[in-house]
Amino acid sequence: MKTLRNKENLTYLALWGLLFIIPVLSLYLRANTDPMLSFSWGEVFAVWRELALFFAIFLLHNFLLAPLLIYRQRRWAYFTLATVIIVSFALWQCSNRPEMRHHPMHTEQGPPPPAHQHPSPDSQHPSPNTQHPSPNTQHPTPDSQHPTPPGKRPPVLMGEHDIVATIILVLMLGMNLGVKLYFKNRDDQLQMAALEKQNLEQQLEYLRYQINPHFFMNTLNNIHALVDIDPEQAKSTIRELSKMMRFVLYEGNKKTVPLSSELSFLRNYITLMGLRYTDKVDITLQLPETIESGEVPPLLFVTFVENAFKHGISYQQQSFIEIQGSINDSKFAFHCRNSKRVESGEKTGGVGLRNVRQRLDLIYGSRYSLNISDGTTDYNVELTIPIKS
Repeated sequence: MKTLRNKENLTYLALWGLLFIIPVLSLYLRANTDPMLSFSWGEVFAVWRELALFFAIFLLHNFLLAPLLIYRQRRWAYFTLATVIIVSFALWQCSNRPEMRHHPMHTEQGPPPPAHQHPSPDSQHPSPNTQHPSPNTQHPTPDSQHPTPPGKRPPVLMGEHDIVATIILVLMLGMNLGVKLYFKNRDDQLQMAALEKQNLEQQLEYLRYQINPHFFMNTLNNIHALVDIDPEQAKSTIRELSKMMRFVLYEGNKKTVPLSSELSFLRNYITLMGLRYTDKVDITLQLPETIESGEVPPLLFVTFVENAFKHGISYQQQSFIEIQGSINDSKFAFHCRNSKRVESGEKTGGVGLRNVRQRLDLIYGSRYSLNISDGTTDYNVELTIPIKS
């Protein structure tokens, strides 16, 4: 991402700015602490010339070589070019050493005497004290005429300074590669998180569209039954349904809603569903009346209640539905238990329950608890979720 690229460039700018400022600060402190020394920009520029070469190689590596490895995965091209740069740098260091530029064999020994220089008068008449060389005296060899100065020897291929400079270059390239890999990995993580978030929102949206038609189908069937039994009650139920539709339309697309609004919607739904049943159905509802804070995903509990009415109610035998809710330690515990129709051979729980479990996995991950017990005569659901305050 562009923001991470800017942070990476700012990191490099800060590091190189610090490296170029250190020589100035060092010489300034030395000049202030030692009166025998004075601040010299010449020394600063000498250090900057050394740093300039490293900086130029860094720019080449950062903008041309490193992208070959990190973004294009061209390993052979990267390592080949990096090796060429390191070897070229080492050779340049060796060839620019002072001892290589001024080899001891080429040091000034003074100009040789002219070949046809006439001897001076004094030299033509040697003094009596002058000793003539004996016949056995050996003449000096060419090597003995220009001996190697004591303490000096021909330079080696790489000096200590060259080795240290080459190591610093390798570490600099490795540091550049490490920083670039860090920001590349961070960029990949952010992109993956954005894709996962987008995928999560699409899945949740798909699940909500599956839940809403299922809910309205059951509710409209209930109203259809009330029209023949009690028309006035059917009109009242339609008004309640409009309130519930308003909640579904305006609150159902949100990520979370207040727990109090969700439980109010659940009460209206249970009241509406209970109108069509006789006294043989015992509906028990125990939900907190006062809720100060807390948020939950919309239309989360209604699927369990729909399932209880669909599979737990029988007109031929006594049936029951028990719904309870409680708040404890920033968690909401939902409990729904219902009887099962003995004569029904259909399997309890379908697409709606699978969708709810998928929503819980996507939203809470491992931070929720859902236990479903499918017994012979009853069906029990226990759900515990954290509440976002």
